[in-house]
Amino acid sequence: MSAIPSARVAARIRRELGVEVDEESGHYGEFTVLVDGEPIRRGNPFVTALGIVPRATEIVRAVKERLGASS
Repeated sequence: MSAIPSARVAARIRRELGVEVDEESGHYGEFTVLVDGEPIRRGNPFVTALGIVPRATEIVRAVKERLGASS
């Protein structure tokens, strides 16, 4: 995932959910969202390599659900 989309998604999670976000570089085309070290959303490496990543809305919802389940 390129830095710009991941930075935008990270900023949206910070803004909407009020939680801190770390970004890590992965292999080309890799897209994985972790909460407490557990994957909650993965992107298909072949599709992600084309610049198509899961929608920010889907990612924020998945993080919110996971955080709600862990509290």
